[in-house]
Parts: sequence; C-alpha cells; structure tokens
Amino acid sequence: MSAYLADRKLRRLVIALMTFAALIAVASAEMDKDTKVALDTLWVLVTAMLVFFMNLGFGMVETGFARMKNCVNILSKNFIVFAVASLGFLLLGWGLMFGDGNPYIGTQGVFFLTGADNSPAIREEYNGVYSAMSWTGVPLLAKFFFQLVFAGTAATIVSGAVAERIKYKSFILFSFAMIMLIYPVIGHWIWGGGWLATMGAFDFAGSTVVHSVGGWAALTGVIILGPRLGKYGMNGKINIIPGHNLALATLGTLVLWFGWFGFNPGSTMAADASAISHIIVTTNTAAAAAILGATLISWLVLGKPDLGMTLNGALAGLVAITAGCAFVSIGSSVLIGLIAGILVVLSVMFFDRIKVDDPVGALSVHLVNGVFGTLAVGIFAQDRITGVATGNGLLSGGGMGLLIAQLTAVASVAVYAFTASAIIWLAIKAVIGLRVSPQEEILGLDIGEHGMTAYPDLEIPT
Repeated sequence: MSAYLADRKLRRLVIALMTFAALIAVASAEMDKDTKVALDTLWVLVTAMLVFFMNLGFGMVETGFARMKNCVNILSKNFIVFAVASLGFLLLGWGLMFGDGNPYIGTQGVFFLTGADNSPAIREEYNGVYSAMSWTGVPLLAKFFFQLVFAGTAATIVSGAVAERIKYKSFILFSFAMIMLIYPVIGHWIWGGGWLATMGAFDFAGSTVVHSVGGWAALTGVIILGPRLGKYGMNGKINIIPGHNLALATLGTLVLWFGWFGFNPGSTMAADASAISHIIVTTNTAAAAAILGATLISWLVLGKPDLGMTLNGALAGLVAITAGCAFVSIGSSVLIGLIAGILVVLSVMFFDRIKVDDPVGALSVHLVNGVFGTLAVGIFAQDRITGVATGNGLLSGGGMGLLIAQLTAVASVAVYAFTASAIIWLAIKAVIGLRVSPQEEILGLDIGEHGMTAYPDLEIPT
C-alpha cells in the first residue's frame, strides 16, 4: 500500500511539474527579455532541485539492494558524496570543465571559489572566461548549480558498485579526486567546447559525461577491490547475495524516474515548451519500454520475472535515452528503451560470469547503457527534431558520420576515465588501503566503519 501511495504522489508531482513547465513556457513567449530570463532561471533551478532529489533515490536503491548489516554505510556514502561534489566542483571542477582554454581542459576561471561574489566573470559572465555556457541566458550561478547536481550524480554511481567492502575514507577521497580531475576533463571535451564537441559528438543530458564516466570509475574500483567474500565459489559457482529490502529499492527507483524529469528536460536550460514536452515524452517512453524489455528477458532467461531486473531495467532505459532525448523521435525512444532493458539483464549476468562483483547492477545500468545511449544518438538521431542541429543518424539517412563521432567519444572517454580512475584507486590503495578487513566485512561495515546499525532492534545477519 505504501508503494502504491508513493507512486500516486509521484505521478501527481510529475503532472504538476509538466503543468508548471508549460505555464512558464507560454508566459515566457510573451514576456520581455528580463522576465523571460527570470522564468528560465526558475525552470533551471526547479529542475536542478529535482536532480538533487535523485540523491534520495540512489540512496534508497543502493540500500535496498545491500544487506542489512551495511545500510548505515551505504546511506552515509550517498549522503556525504554530494557534500564532496559541492566543494570539489566549486573549487576546481567547474573551471576545468567550462573555463575557456584549449580543446582538452579549461584554463581560465579555474578556481571558481576565489572571488565568486566579485569577479568580472560573475558580473559580466562571458568575458572570455566561461563562454561555453553563453548559449543559455540564465545567471551564471544558476548554471553552476545545475551542473553541480550532475557532477554529484556521476560520483554517486560509484558508491553502489563498490558497496559492502570499501573503506569509507577511501571512497570519500576517490570522490573528491573524481569530481576535480576526471569528470570535469571529460565534461570539457563534450560540454565545454572541447575537441569532441568540435568534431560533432553529442550528449544532450549525460549518457556519456555523467553515466559512462561514473561507470568507468566504478568498474576500475570493482576490479581493484575484488568481489565480496562468498560471492563466488569453487568451479565458477555464483552465489546470490540478495538485498535486504526490495520495497526500499522500488521506492528509490520511482524517485529516480521522477528525478529524471528534471535531469533530461532541465538540460534545455530554458523554458522551451516544444523541446521540454518532447524530451519528457521520450524519457518516459524509453523507461517504460526498458521495464518491459528487462522483465520479459529475465522471465525468459531466469524463469521468473525478477523484480531487481525490472527496477534496473527502468534505470537502464533512462540512462540510455539521456544522450539522445532531444535528438530522437518518440518511436526511436521505444526501441532505445527496449534494447536497454534487454542489455541490462544480459550485462548483469555477464559481469557475474567474469567475476566482476557489482552489488546493485550499477555497471550494467550506467556504464553499459551509458555507452549504448551515446551510440544510439549516432544510430537514431533526426536532425533538428527539437531545433538542435545534430545531423541525421545512421537509420535516418545520415550515413556513418555521426555514429563515428559517437564511437570516438565512447572510446576516448573509456581510455581516459578508466586510466585516470585506476591511477587514483591504486594511489589510495597504496597510501591508506581500499578494502576493509575480512572480519569487518563479515560483521558488516555499519559496525566497523560507523559504530552503529540501521536496525538496532534486530540481530544483524552475517
């Protein structure tokens, strides 16, 4: 009943959000420039708050898929990671990502924290400092906050994949390094006017920049950490370690689905009625198709419709459509979602078979479908379907040009994100270590890392 009521409330919020966006868009079309900027700013900040709200969704999903003895640790990581992202992105990440410079990194306005209230870059905005963001007219600090919540999302992805065996302090250190040195560099290449943008690669809302970057960082961490104790037995046996609360995971997935209605349409960074409407529908349609695809394939392969696969199917569809939500038709979003739903199930099974232990399926959701979503732009894009000139994808008569650009983005992001992440993980491992002791892992990270439990009235299973 609680899940039903939560679902009803979320649907009401979605309807209210769409009505709010439509009213703003209609009003802004008839207002003077200052009023339009104010309405656009309101739209950007409200959608940024929705993306911030996704932190709750990630926390609930990861906690639900984890064991009872690790709940406090999972929740604490998901809570603190946004604080880490906020300071790291303010101090260095924003400038490296959006500061003017060369095709590979921003070199001007790098230390955004210094003089943030008085610098000419704040007052005049585009005096050759952050010109990559000049395409949208909202105030610079509104742009900063919107981009900050995306950076926080990328760091959060790592948390679930390395769950139940990583040291708390090691995760915090890696999150700082990722937000300041990995995420913004790749962001500059695509969203900061860098070399991938120049060669014609597109990523509307972050399949590449957010999800695949978080996925590559997570993959390196999982490989270096190794699997959880007891996950893999002799002779290739895979031992299932079920999460303790699928109700929590389901609610978290609904929160994330809702938050994506800020994540994707908010990336217009203006109250464009037509574009917002198109993006909301492609986003929702891809999620729906992916749910059905994941449920069907898990039913066929596993013999039962696995709820965990269904939940990850929804997230996979949302990740896959994120790059192309403004570039593809509604019909194409159905195909993208359906493929994503199938991919996530097969990917979860594949990672288990090669003994890459990902407790929540983050690699399959964010890495695999972040890559697929990037490539889907090159396959399904229709030029100017929402006014953006992308060129046509392969199936729209555009040939291989756009797909090659997207392939280049996938390959270059993979090389940099994987290599840089590995260096940082290994450096942390050498200095303070990455993994908790076997005894602590068996007893649970809640007691070992935090000295408390999420369920003090219950015996914590080992």
